[in-house]
Amino acid sequence: MHWADLLVLLPAAPYRLVAFPFAALFHHLCASGHLSLTARYIFLLAGGCLLAGIAMGSYAVLLLIPVAGSVLLLLSVSPAHAHTWVFTLQMSWQTLCHLGLSSQELDPQDTRPTIALSAIMLLTQKATSLALDIHEGLVPLQLGQGILQRTLPLCSYLLFFPALLGGPLCSFSTFQARIESCGALPGPLRAVGQRCLCAVALQGLRAGLAGALAGGQGCAGLGCLPRVWAQALLLRLAYYLHWVLDEALLEAAGFRPEAGHGDLSIHDLWTLETTHRLAVFTRTWNKSTSRWLRRLIFQRCPAQPLLATFAFSAWWHGLRPGQVFGFLCWAVMVEADYRIHPFLSAWATCQGVKLLYRGTTWVFTQLIVAYILVAVETESFSMLCLLWTSCNSIVPLSYSLALLLLLAKNHRIIRWFGLEGTLKIT
Repeated sequence: MHWADLLVLLPAAPYRLVAFPFAALFHHLCASGHLSLTARYIFLLAGGCLLAGIAMGSYAVLLLIPVAGSVLLLLSVSPAHAHTWVFTLQMSWQTLCHLGLSSQELDPQDTRPTIALSAIMLLTQKATSLALDIHEGLVPLQLGQGILQRTLPLCSYLLFFPALLGGPLCSFSTFQARIESCGALPGPLRAVGQRCLCAVALQGLRAGLAGALAGGQGCAGLGCLPRVWAQALLLRLAYYLHWVLDEALLEAAGFRPEAGHGDLSIHDLWTLETTHRLAVFTRTWNKSTSRWLRRLIFQRCPAQPLLATFAFSAWWHGLRPGQVFGFLCWAVMVEADYRIHPFLSAWATCQGVKLLYRGTTWVFTQLIVAYILVAVETESFSMLCLLWTSCNSIVPLSYSLALLLLLAKNHRIIRWFGLEGTLKIT
């Protein structure tokens, strides 16, 4: 697996950098009072359409079609059915795009299909979030307004250029509030500068680690565990860089995420790299998407919500073999994490044992995260089979075995208590 070259993970980065001056210009025009509320919506919408055309070329049509369909549904369907119709449209179209583009022999150097698919996935988040808000009465439709006054904010929200290619999900209400108060917000220069410095530091770490991996020798057996962990760290650094640039672009335009609603803060970064709990890592990883999945699937699923959430996440990401296996494995590992740690922490009574428990489970968590990330990024079934048969499967298999043993133990305890209750009654 050639994981050292991770430019494929950041195909939209140059277009984000190009968008920075226009985001700053938008904030300046709002702060100076040169843009009315309608002009602000038009500026963001026009910028989104222009950016889509530049970054995606003809593939931008694949993005504009579901936007038009979702807006039409939101304006014509009753609020009680808006979420069902929008969800069906978005996921059906997104799945067709994933399957259609993956079945074609595309130029590997052409990043336009990848950028278009990523934008469609982000559109699904925004459209379904808005539809849920309408369904739950959080966003009332202004029926007394004209069609243009109702359509423009919706189109602008779905296509506004600072969040077209990335960025933490913000609700439609937050978007409207930022639009209306953009001129009153303080200048974002300092916050943007801090995030850009963070991005430079992350890029430096990536470059150094990539150089070390490129100069390393091959591995075999258990010796591959540290190398796969380092490759997964390289992947994580690429994602961190992606999220930092996204939030910097949003802040430059005056759409700073609310506290705790961004994808990555210094505290989040520390938690992701130091936690010994896979469940904590999962909740902190890509936080806005995690909140969206929790609201869309986990809280609405009557049975097996954890498994359903990860299965839907695999569907949303594209249903490649590595994605299906990786996310289902992730679900099993999180379930094991919920059961293993209460059992182990009960035995860790003294300080020395607690340190051993935390250190060992941190290593296991790091190796499991590395295994999942590599699996999700694996595109071919043959490479996935190599991952299955490697020594990297030892830790996930041990967690799975521990989960089965704890489930069996709990089942025996339940049966024993049930039998004891029956004997007492008789």
